[in-house]
This record gives sequence, structure tokens and C-alpha cells, in this order.
Amino acid sequence: MKKLLHLIPVLFVFYSCGSKAALDFSETIVKKERSLQTDIIKTENKVKTYYETRQYDSMAAVSEKMEKIIGDRLEEIKNLKTPDIKLADEFKSESVNYFAYMKNIYTSYVQYARAGTEDVRAKEFVNLQKVVSKKEEVIRKMRDSQKRFAEANGFKIKN
Repeated sequence: MKKLLHLIPVLFVFYSCGSKAALDFSETIVKKERSLQTDIIKTENKVKTYYETRQYDSMAAVSEKMEKIIGDRLEEIKNLKTPDIKLADEFKSESVNYFAYMKNIYTSYVQYARAGTEDVRAKEFVNLQKVVSKKEEVIRKMRDSQKRFAEANGFKIKN
């Protein structure tokens, strides 16, 4: 019985370390996403204005800039060391998918803006709509994965 009592604090320390590593991993990814919010809002406002005024070169320029910023964050996440904890691979994979999706939105804006003719632009608009239509699903998958990751590793997600 005494041996078992000595083992409990050790198990608690290992569990706590895993939980801390999981929380840190989650927060690292969330910080990367939140770091984009201001740039996304500014860029979306500019894209809307340029779209409405048919300033396609300007639309492409701001979209390319945002595409690069998100691409940089995507590479940072791909290069993150995945901790050896429950569901970390799944959470990282969904995070990569989310950032790739966000980058794809801006790639689609660029393709639309760079279209050489109105016929090509119309086709690119349809493609853009297809990309944007997947937004809720991509966000849901990311959130669900993060929730499963948090539950599996004993921490709660802040809203």
C-alpha cells in the first residue's frame, strides 16, 4: 500500500506535465491564429472596397500580402514540434488544414483579381464562392479537434 501511495504523486506530476504541454501547444497555435485577426480585418475591408470599385490590381496586391502572412504562420505550425501527448497529431493536422484554408481564400482573391477577362473572372468568382462556402466546416473541424485535444489532456479551452 505504501508503494502505491508513493506512486500517486509521481503519476500526478506526469499527468500535470502532459496537461501543461498540451495547454502550451494549444495556446501556441491559438496565438498564431489571433495574431492574424487585425490583418485579416484590415485586408477584408480593403478587398471589399477594391472589389466594389473594380480596382483589381490593388485587390490582388493586398490579397497577396495576406496570403504570404498566413503562409508564414502555416509554415510555423507545420514546423512546430508535435508533443507526444494524446491527439496532438490530429490537432496539429486540423490546425494546418485551417491555416491552409485561410491562405486559400486569399489565393482565390488573387486569382479572381488577376483574371484577364470577365469570363475568366466569372469562373474565378465561382471558385471563390466554393472556397468561402467551406469556411464554417473548416472552423468547426478545427474547434472540434481542439476540444477533443483539450478533453483528452485535461484542460479547458478559454473562449
